[in-house]
Amino acid sequence: MTDHRFEILACDAAMLERRIGEFSALLQACVHDGASISFIMPFSIDDAEAFWRGKVAPSVAEGSSLLLVAEAEGRIAGSVQLDHDTPPNQPHRAEVRKLLVHPDFRRRGLARALMAELEAHARLLRRSLLTLDTRTGDRAEPLYASLGYQTVGVIPNFCRDPFAADKLDGTTIMYKAL
Repeated sequence: MTDHRFEILACDAAMLERRIGEFSALLQACVHDGASISFIMPFSIDDAEAFWRGKVAPSVAEGSSLLLVAEAEGRIAGSVQLDHDTPPNQPHRAEVRKLLVHPDFRRRGLARALMAELEAHARLLRRSLLTLDTRTGDRAEPLYASLGYQTVGVIPNFCRDPFAADKLDGTTIMYKAL
């Protein structure tokens, strides 16, 4: 998908490796901006790189997940993952993971464009149900609802707050039938 302001691309393992610094900077910026995406402070660029190399690259290389990127102004401005490595009794389902938009590029429609492209790829993979979770009350929760994701429920005290070790946040479980 191309827009006059940004372009959405599928990223293979080679591109991820070539641009690992940009992916790491994106993740670190989002975590430092308060995104509750599995990480807590302090969160270094080395921590971010370890995530991309250790968790994302293997599944992208083996083809069990899809990594989409939004490029804007010559850099990676956002990304999202579709994990379609499901058990034999769930070939119709996939999970949305780690929707990231760099704070410098928010409010430009990148998240919506990334999700639309992710859903198009899910349909090509014959996936008719997408699931995700997001921190309850986070900025992403109303975005997902506006895209047609339905809330199943909330699990309280699900994860540590990125900044406050003694604070636990809930997570909202959502789904969308395609």
